Amino acid sequence: MSVGDLFWVEFPAGAGRAQAGRRPAIVAQAPAASAKLPTVLLIPLTTRQEALRFPGTVLVEPAPSSGLRHPSVALVFQLTAVDKRFLGSQLGRVSETVMTSIWSALDDVAGR
Repeated sequence: MSVGDLFWVEFPAGAGRAQAGRRPAIVAQAPAASAKLPTVLLIPLTTRQEALRFPGTVLVEPAPSSGLRHPSVALVFQLTAVDKRFLGSQLGRVSETVMTSIWSALDDVAGR
């Protein structure tokens, strides 16, 4: 499991507007940390394009390497730790360009 990998995830029901249910998510945690932690940092995706109006979002276009079939929005502002038991099959991997945009969006919402 590496940064940029895309997995199906069964997000547990959360509070408020947190994403829940089965959806793709991008891994945002280094392999060294993943080897030692029971959780993984994930960025949930949605196909609702209107989510792009929020800060901390990145458009992820479908690509053979990602396994995505529809344009999706990475909800970087909803970065969350999830128990690894909720991870399903791997879809693919996002490009380095997408990951650069994701890190930039995270810096923006974190005020870095």
